[in-house]
Amino acid sequence: MRRTVDILVAVVAGIALLPLFFVLALTILTVMGNPVLFRQARPGLHNVPFIILKFSTMRAPRYVGEPDHERTTRLGAVLRATSLDELPQLWNILRGHMSFIGPRPLPIRPKESYTSAERARLVIRPGLTGWAQVNGRNALRPQERTELDIWYICNRSLSLDLKILFLTVVRGLSAQGVHGPLEPHKTGTASHVPGDTEIAGVAERSSEAAGSRELERGQA
Repeated sequence: MRRTVDILVAVVAGIALLPLFFVLALTILTVMGNPVLFRQARPGLHNVPFIILKFSTMRAPRYVGEPDHERTTRLGAVLRATSLDELPQLWNILRGHMSFIGPRPLPIRPKESYTSAERARLVIRPGLTGWAQVNGRNALRPQERTELDIWYICNRSLSLDLKILFLTVVRGLSAQGVHGPLEPHKTGTASHVPGDTEIAGVAERSSEAAGSRELERGQA
């Protein structure tokens, strides 16, 4: 059911936003040049890698090792602040790499470096937005983001997803939490810190699913 809703909403949103896609792509091409899209491998469901898509927000480097903050253009800063750079991920949702709601996909790291909590994040598809994004976004420390992601996995429901979508629009319009904490982080009583048992249970499901996938690939 969740996957069906993802597909239907992604198709409708993609068609409705097609003019905006063309405008943004043309503007990026004019201001920053190619590539219009940023592509990077990220860990997906059960740690299976996929290529995430975003609109480019940085120009080409003028010299080797130029810092990202110097390469980020004013247009790129606006795209990030409004999350418009994430719109190409509708294609990732259609492909089944992502869902609308879930933990944000992090950069790929060696499997051995994951903590049990970080492995537990991989038990569901990564999301375009999520509980951590509407409760602080970049203002959160990595451990706080992981705790909120685990809480969502253990408590996700239709009503919670609708709440996250609503808050995503509200926070996106205000750009709250994009550039770091401007005031003490507040998540409300729902941001329960997962216990070791919860984390272990979710991580175990993720490990078992990943192991089954590796076995299937080996037998293919």
